[in-house]
Amino acid sequence: MSFLDWSVLFFTIFSVVLYGVYKGRSTKDIDGYYRSNRQLPWYMVMLGVVGTQASAVTFLSGPGQAYTDGMRFVQYYFGLPLAMVVLCITFVPIFHKLNVYTAYEFLEKRFDKKTRSFTAFLFLLSRALSTGISIYAPAIILSSILGWNIYLTNMLMGGIVILYSISGGARAVAYTQQLQLVIIFAGLFLVALLLVDMMPEGIGLGAAIAIGRDMGKMNVITSGMTEEGFNWNDRFNLLSGLIGGFFLALSYFGTDQSQVGRYLSGSSIKESRMGLVMNGIVKIPMQFFILFIGVLVFVFYTFNTPPLYFNQVAVDELKSTPYRDTVIALEKAHMLVAKDKQSLLEKMNGRDAVLFGDAFKEIKVREESIRTSIKALIKTSGISVEQSDTNYIFIRFVMDHMPKGLVGLLIAVIFLAAWGSISAALNSLSSSTLIDFHKQYINTDTSSEEAFRLSRLYTLFWGVFCIVFAQFATNLGSLIEAVNILGSWFYGVMLGIFLVAFYLKHVGGNAVFYAAIAGEVAVVSMYAFTDIGWLWLNAIGALAVVAFSYVVQIFLGKQMAQGA
Repeated sequence: MSFLDWSVLFFTIFSVVLYGVYKGRSTKDIDGYYRSNRQLPWYMVMLGVVGTQASAVTFLSGPGQAYTDGMRFVQYYFGLPLAMVVLCITFVPIFHKLNVYTAYEFLEKRFDKKTRSFTAFLFLLSRALSTGISIYAPAIILSSILGWNIYLTNMLMGGIVILYSISGGARAVAYTQQLQLVIIFAGLFLVALLLVDMMPEGIGLGAAIAIGRDMGKMNVITSGMTEEGFNWNDRFNLLSGLIGGFFLALSYFGTDQSQVGRYLSGSSIKESRMGLVMNGIVKIPMQFFILFIGVLVFVFYTFNTPPLYFNQVAVDELKSTPYRDTVIALEKAHMLVAKDKQSLLEKMNGRDAVLFGDAFKEIKVREESIRTSIKALIKTSGISVEQSDTNYIFIRFVMDHMPKGLVGLLIAVIFLAAWGSISAALNSLSSSTLIDFHKQYINTDTSSEEAFRLSRLYTLFWGVFCIVFAQFATNLGSLIEAVNILGSWFYGVMLGIFLVAFYLKHVGGNAVFYAAIAGEVAVVSMYAFTDIGWLWLNAIGALAVVAFSYVVQIFLGKQMAQGA
């Protein structure tokens, strides 16, 4: 990177950290540390919810996801607006009226302590591991692109955010997320504008969309239907997005403390509801835009030569193996394709690109064939690098083609996006540890001053834990999928517990506790031993807990009757 890029990078990062510390300076107790004293307006609630969900994984892996698989990932969010409505009707008023710090306090009031603790444990496990991926995701990519040491990059990525998370808690998180999102989307809009401007003469936005459509990348709606019927193994389609996405969104926003904590900070039930509804409205267009940038990158590389493999480190390491000669041969074949493409561009010379569509499509097929060959070599060689370059596509394009200054800003965007989700996660991990475990099992009479001190210590503890986990994460494929797959192992079961709490009033704590354990076993077994799409795990987990709870309660009721 140039001196200008480094200057922009450090100025942006330094400004955000100082802003977070400044805004969080008034936090003096755990109510301010975990709930911002319940003073935030709806737009701050919305930005907090969006900023927590949209991690660096979203901005790094999202465009790469569209580049390789098209726009169909956006269907994953189709169930979100309906989930926001259910949350506003059921979850929000109950949490506000009970004046809880964590969602799991409600479960003890409704069931018993063991159910509360089990659900909180599932949250801590899933959120800590996901946060480790949120640290690792940008770190592994930046370390490869910039030549940084991966372990030091992990510590840098996680260490700085710990600073303002400890100092200001939820208030610092909320205000930094506001600034972070402004910078992030300003940078992404600039990228989109420059991408369109960089297309060949005669190729505007409309033509780029048409080319993306012809190449199969504008597949926003897919049915999941095949000649044999509905494909349950299909990851993203309209049905899985509406049903599986609904259950995932309902469980994530309703039972994950990193999100619950954001709308618990609303100044009223109305403000929290407004924040969630607006999140449901803006999230799909936002994700569409992020994926669409990936389509524009794909179209750009239709007319320009893409890297043989977007993770250059993998290619370099492959050359140190017995496959060196094969790699060199593939590089030569790649150069021949680039020459053919350049020749075709010269013939086009501003004329209607549609006339040359089939020729460009044929070249693209040759490029993809070469990429498939290099991917196969990387997989069979056993070299210790990421075996997918999906997560490198966008940042490699930025490094190779964006102007000086903007590269530094977009690297800063990666840091800021990571910090937005990491800071909220650390705050929620700390709150659940203190409220659901420390004050329940270690010291029930913790003073206000001691609780505030512990809140910061637990934030530090989880920050270090997540950094350590990040050091061991590797070969996770598309990171945006990895994070959501991990959540799908637990979120459905957690949601099922809350659904029983809200709607099955006759079911007691013992029944739901045993049902939750059985439901978790069922979800993990489905993932391990079947090929069902991971979005469905959320619905399966939730419905399994509800069904098991109902059956177990009947059995326990009969036992009690016999005992009487």
